[in-house]
Amino acid sequence: MSKIRPSKGAPYARILGVGGYRPTRVVPNEVILETIDSSDEWIRSRSGIETRHWASDEETVAAMSVEASGKAIADAGISAEQIGGVIVSTVSHFKQTPAVATEIADKLGTNKAAAFDISAGCAGFGYGLTLAKGMIVEGSAEYVLVIGVERLSDLTDLHDRATAFLFGDGAGAVVVGPSQEPAIGPTVWGSEGDKSETIKQTVPWTDYREGTVEKFPAITQEGQAVFRWAVFEMAKVAQQALDAAGITPDDLDVFIPHQANERIIDSMVKTLKLPQHVTVARDVRTTGNTSAASIPLAMERLLATGEAKSGDTALVIGFGAGLVYAATVVTLP
Repeated sequence: MSKIRPSKGAPYARILGVGGYRPTRVVPNEVILETIDSSDEWIRSRSGIETRHWASDEETVAAMSVEASGKAIADAGISAEQIGGVIVSTVSHFKQTPAVATEIADKLGTNKAAAFDISAGCAGFGYGLTLAKGMIVEGSAEYVLVIGVERLSDLTDLHDRATAFLFGDGAGAVVVGPSQEPAIGPTVWGSEGDKSETIKQTVPWTDYREGTVEKFPAITQEGQAVFRWAVFEMAKVAQQALDAAGITPDDLDVFIPHQANERIIDSMVKTLKLPQHVTVARDVRTTGNTSAASIPLAMERLLATGEAKSGDTALVIGFGAGLVYAATVVTLP
């Protein structure tokens, strides 16, 4: 018989608060057209994107995260000292070590919270949410801060017609805490590494360091391959998440997919046969693709505008480089 004492965590976990930060600079499509041969109409028709936010030198990954996290902590009605874990999903923090999560935890004033970064691309928020849920139910933390943050303008090739218009910057954060009823459903997640070449960094950092390439690394993708995968495969994953939570599309109030492309969002809505009453996040129009930050930013905006309300049942799904994905059903804070 094991001598280890059983964990004393909460029976369930839930999202208690949400916060977002968008850089002050708003970049319209006209700015993107200065470096690529395209048109505003083409960008809107292919992606739905009208504007995006680009960070200034002062709006670092850490600075944006602290701003978003402060709002989420206040929204949850707790203090920073109560945060026992800080999970940051990002692909655009350029220091290999230490984890930016440790800097954020310190600046927020947590009491030596566990802090670490994860790299799961556009599915990173879902990965972080799942880890936070486990920490709370297991009992290693009472409250966990999950942050999705990106400065993708640093990894954008403004001369790449396929991607120059896609990416934006920003940070979104949620506080996850104890619950007496299920409020974060089972996560359906996974990876398809055989498709990893469809979204990737152009060259390793070492190639740039050693001078074998002169161009700073950027994110590139095979647009049509990604579109087909997202539309057909991710709709199946979304349905699996609904099934795992024991609900149907009719039970949903809100759908918050990764804000990659409005055409992908529209196709998923159609494939899932979502009812008219379901509110669909379309933050991509004015925020662009912010990778790990896109779902919490879209969630924050829906709640702030009143398009969604506390207690609503929402399906969230992230998918991207890897290729990785994560979907779950949550109760909105």
